Amino acid sequence: MVLVVIGLVTACSPAPAVPGRLEGEVTIGPIWPVEREGDVREIPCEVYQARKIMVYDKGGKRLIEQVDIDCNGHYSVELAPGSYLVDINQLGIDHSSQVPKTLEISSGETLRLDIDIDTGIR
Repeated sequence: MVLVVIGLVTACSPAPAVPGRLEGEVTIGPIWPVEREGDVREIPCEVYQARKIMVYDKGGKRLIEQVDIDCNGHYSVELAPGSYLVDINQLGIDHSSQVPKTLEISSGETLRLDIDIDTGIR
């Protein structure tokens, strides 16, 4: 009898929400002083690793996730459905016109946010 009651209670419980995903590509530059347009140099992995994608609650008060950027500039994070404020960790004088940005993550969907970080090096 107890097992039947437990089965009925768990059967009536709402299913957990399927998470969504936030992902994108990060570009960082300039890296070297007097970098000219068209200069092609490989960006060291440490440059990406020093920066993070910061995911806060909708109000921007509570940090939910600090997301690493891989050596190719890609990041990805699984998030519960809801509203979030996305930013970068503001290393030095880094800035980006793409963030901070409020995003809505939907269940089972992937949202893409590419971010260009200007290092301020001139």
